[in-house]
Amino acid sequence: SGFANLETATDKPFPLLFALCFYHRFASLLQTSPLRIESERNRIICTGQHLVSLEKEMSAQATLLEALQALYHHPDSAIRSSADRWLEEFQQTMEAWQIADSLLHDPNSNVEALYFCAQTLRTKVQRDFDDLLPPATLSLRNSLMILLKRFQQGPAAVRTQLCLAMAALAVHVHAEEWGKGGVVKWLGDELSSEPEITPGLLELLTVLPQEAQSHKIAVRPERRRQFQKELASSIAEVFNLLTTHLNEVQLHEQVLRAFTAWLRLTYGMPASSLASHPLVMAALSGLDSELTFDAAVDAVAELIRFTVNGSSEDLAAHMPLVQVIVPHVMALRPRFTTSLKTALSEKQGREGMHPGQSDGEEEDEEIMKGIAYLFAEMAESYVELIASGSGEAMMIVEAVVEVTSHPEDNIAEITYNFWHQLSRVLVNREYYKSFGSLGAVNAERERRLAIFCPTFELLLSLVSFRVKYPAGFELWRKDELADFKQTRYGVADMVLDAAAVLGGELALKLLSQPLLQSPGLVGKEKLLDWQSMEACLYCIRAIAKAVPQTENAVMPRVMAFVAQLPVQNQLLYTGSLTIAAFADWLGASPSAPMLLPVLLEFLAKGLAVPEDPAAAAALALKHVCDACRNMLGNSVDALLGIYTEAMSGKGKFHLLDEDELQLVEGLR
Repeated sequence: SGFANLETATDKPFPLLFALCFYHRFASLLQTSPLRIESERNRIICTGQHLVSLEKEMSAQATLLEALQALYHHPDSAIRSSADRWLEEFQQTMEAWQIADSLLHDPNSNVEALYFCAQTLRTKVQRDFDDLLPPATLSLRNSLMILLKRFQQGPAAVRTQLCLAMAALAVHVHAEEWGKGGVVKWLGDELSSEPEITPGLLELLTVLPQEAQSHKIAVRPERRRQFQKELASSIAEVFNLLTTHLNEVQLHEQVLRAFTAWLRLTYGMPASSLASHPLVMAALSGLDSELTFDAAVDAVAELIRFTVNGSSEDLAAHMPLVQVIVPHVMALRPRFTTSLKTALSEKQGREGMHPGQSDGEEEDEEIMKGIAYLFAEMAESYVELIASGSGEAMMIVEAVVEVTSHPEDNIAEITYNFWHQLSRVLVNREYYKSFGSLGAVNAERERRLAIFCPTFELLLSLVSFRVKYPAGFELWRKDELADFKQTRYGVADMVLDAAAVLGGELALKLLSQPLLQSPGLVGKEKLLDWQSMEACLYCIRAIAKAVPQTENAVMPRVMAFVAQLPVQNQLLYTGSLTIAAFADWLGASPSAPMLLPVLLEFLAKGLAVPEDPAAAAALALKHVCDACRNMLGNSVDALLGIYTEAMSGKGKFHLLDEDELQLVEGLR
């Protein structure tokens, strides 16, 4: 029938129903039971405070269905927006309990109505549970269980919403109201009495510990903490329940996901009880099956985190479990190595080279991400052990290096946080306190740095190319450009971490080699492979804080090279920011008198190019003027010319107000 009266309905939702509700609020005081439960379905259809007449319920249902039809199918966006607002308002009404429940039990309801009503019940239980009087709780639980059984085979989205509603109900309702053993024992009884509903109840078992942490459920903090303790006391029973379903292959993925969820509540549980547990073995063996791989990755990652939750003494106690996990994860390395070779060959093929031969079938990219994630999770968790540089530790490091070398940025960057943590542990003397005397601390620190320096040297070559602008970048969308910028930021942090281990001078030498050994500039202001040059400068700028001001072997050559760069937007931008980053070095360098005139000339070129290059050049001029104020006597005329032209607004410079402010502050 369309949705012609939507605007009127939106302004005054259910006016007659509200009048009826008002009547029943008083009538309910005279009733021994405020619930009306249909005899044939034992379901809740009211809030426990008032009833809705069948006639009004049917009218409200029709309006709701019209709104859903308009929301999903009406061609007019204004009507769709109006329908959406009406539906949001409906979910906040008292009548939403009864009407949503009725439509969920109606076999004629379509998927759109089923999902909306399931979502409505979930939000009502989470936020409006206080609407219900105590007698309604049992009816609500029974109704939700009937619905879970009905939607056992789907739609999955509807079943998930019902599971979340039941989990929220469990948070609200104290353990004793579920019977002896609480909600877990109640679920176990349901599973044993009706095994055909096992998949649905396994999903409910999965969301229970997840919802224990949820702040969407409107309960007091003390009740949330109490519920978490109730669940924690049932972990052994849950694990036994999950173990009984390991012989059902089709349920393995669900069992592992439930195991993962409950693992988050096991902190403090003896590791010895987990090291040989069937669920742990199932998670580790699940890494070898495509059907369970994703769920197994999550479970194993949670097991790794379990082993390091606490002090170093706790880690020692967890070593039996660590010794089970690490070999299984490391056994994935040959698969990753094979896939890496294939990926590198494909990259060479895209760049015009003949692809090499791979040593087997190519792994799915998502599986490679999963393996990379496990390597990184394991390395981050055991970083202090890895920093010792033992043979076993270096095997993990080599695996992580392979991930970092992957040509796909979204795989390689999974490891960046580990390298950051390892750099801190190797450099920061706080991590060496246990070695006692200063001499012992220094000796151990130098030993470890010597072990890891070759690895961090390799890392510089593995990540520096990732900041290089590819061909066709001019055609990128804004989101693609934003993603590339984020990649560059990640690499900049990585090279700075490497410089902390290697020392700024060695890192500078390694990063500048491609720049200083290249053929350089070609005549008539053309640059050979400007993208590679810009990438080198970007990485050099990233380590400015690590380069000592006394360095005088490489930086003078780098600055001289920057001064020769031609007018190209990205080069002008990165070149100017490199000058800005090294302004303090320039102020302390004996090469400054020779470099300043040519660098100022370069920055003047940048001021003439609109937007980013001009802004970067203005910033660089400010920093150079601040750091080299006592050395600019021979450049006063050049600076005055820049200032005059910039302030006139009629010259070739393209400066925004904030850029002009940078110049004024620098030249004041």
